[in-house]
Amino acid sequence: QLQASGGGLVQPGGSLRLSCAASGRSIRTISNNALGWFRQAPGKEREFVATISWRGDSTSYADSVKGRFTISRGNAKNTAFLQMNSLKPEDTALYYCAVSRYCSATSRRDSYQYWGRGTLVTVSS
Repeated sequence: QLQASGGGLVQPGGSLRLSCAASGRSIRTISNNALGWFRQAPGKEREFVATISWRGDSTSYADSVKGRFTISRGNAKNTAFLQMNSLKPEDTALYYCAVSRYCSATSRRDSYQYWGRGTLVTVSS
């Protein structure tokens, strides 16, 4: 299982750090495959946010978050993080972490086989 956490209410310009942890059978999979973060705002499609390769040496970001968000993997490899800085109201969404079928970082939603339950991020003054 995957579990995302760390969401909450933050003012514009603030920061949050999301975590994604695997448990059970997912631990081995999350350690050996690429990870991704996606988000879904009310009334909108789920969209790609960031991805990191299994080794952690390759990352990719959506243009809308580039320079503000940073994806990383934990030392134990069964965790992932999304550091979000300079948050904007348009970043408000339910954020999901996901494990890819592949080792390479990818933004393709259909490349992801396991999805965690989302964590809500609300950016508002």
